[in-house]
Amino acid sequence: MQQFLTALRARITPEKAGLTVFGGERRVPGLRREEVAQLAGVSTAYYTRMERGDLSGVSESVLHALVRALDLNEAETAHLLDLARAATGPRRAPRTKPEPRVSPRVAQLIDTMGDVPVIAMTRLGDPVGSNALGRALFPDLFPAGKAPLNSARYLFLDERSKAFYPDWETSAREAVSAMRLFAGHDPGDRALMALVGELATRSTEFRTWWGGHTVRTHTSGTKKIHHPVVGEMALMFETLIVASAPGVTLASYLTEPATASADAMNLLRIWTADQAPSDHPAHARPAPH
Repeated sequence: MQQFLTALRARITPEKAGLTVFGGERRVPGLRREEVAQLAGVSTAYYTRMERGDLSGVSESVLHALVRALDLNEAETAHLLDLARAATGPRRAPRTKPEPRVSPRVAQLIDTMGDVPVIAMTRLGDPVGSNALGRALFPDLFPAGKAPLNSARYLFLDERSKAFYPDWETSAREAVSAMRLFAGHDPGDRALMALVGELATRSTEFRTWWGGHTVRTHTSGTKKIHHPVVGEMALMFETLIVASAPGVTLASYLTEPATASADAMNLLRIWTADQAPSDHPAHARPAPH
């Protein structure tokens, strides 16, 4: 909690918060504790206690006042409330959660969406379902004859990712901010903590950005890739929650009509159809009946 709140108040200037600034040197970037307390309508001592992680007796109204004071977005608000619940609720022992899987029906749905690249992904970044075009679009994640790669490990531990994503830093930062959000929501997830520990140990960039405590959701947007077969593509992506598989989302990728990216996607469809006999016959790890 302390690191999160410190990072949040450091990014907001008094001017942005609507506060009058008098002369004198400021020793901290962003807002001081007393300024956050003023904006939230609580005493400086009360806010300082909150920032240090003592949230006993803190009401929802005070937390939402803090949300307004720090101008938090939806993901940051959810993360703050998750941290508050973790700080005031019973301590949960780390646990191993069941491995997310998609049902046979969802696997069939993914496969029938042949003209659109689709990948089912866990919140840890493990592909648990895909169609042929999805595998062709992200070939490094789906090595022939082997299990799919974790997308976070690919981003931070595989040098090929920096050639595949022209704007690699943006994609990597988005992955970190999503994992930070998941960690706040479920701090006892043993697999998530193990992945964070591995990436923090092996990747300087991940370790640095994880310490920034940025949280965001990325359910839609645009992404540029350099595909090894068809070249540069600008993709639009949308993600949908799979209600029957908690922790799994379906990501689909589209291109703007009548663009070079659309031409590249059409070429990839043709190439994928030609490769069909040697492609993964059915990448999906369906749940048992």
